[in-house]
Amino acid sequence: MTAETFRKEIGEALKVYDRYIVCLDKTPDEFEAALISLLNKAIKAYETRGPQLRHGIALDRHITVILSQTEGPRPLCGIYFNLHSPYQKSLRAKTPKPAHEPISGGAEV
Repeated sequence: MTAETFRKEIGEALKVYDRYIVCLDKTPDEFEAALISLLNKAIKAYETRGPQLRHGIALDRHITVILSQTEGPRPLCGIYFNLHSPYQKSLRAKTPKPAHEPISGGAEV
């Protein structure tokens, strides 16, 4: 199994990337190279997985590739875009203040 096994999925991902994804870090050519590299890593993870595992996964900051075992000879290939904005402010988890609610007897918690 090689990256060429999934040429159809690569072609579809390239079309979607070119049409819908705005990425300041990767040109379409760099995206294709990264996708093929991740696919090769996912194939290696899939082929060397443990007996109870069904997937091979590889990811970077922008793309996740998952190969999933099927009943047939060829695994399913999922290519996902990890969407985020470089302009999004960092959100820190705030500790909520405890709410004071009256109990049936009129006392507060």
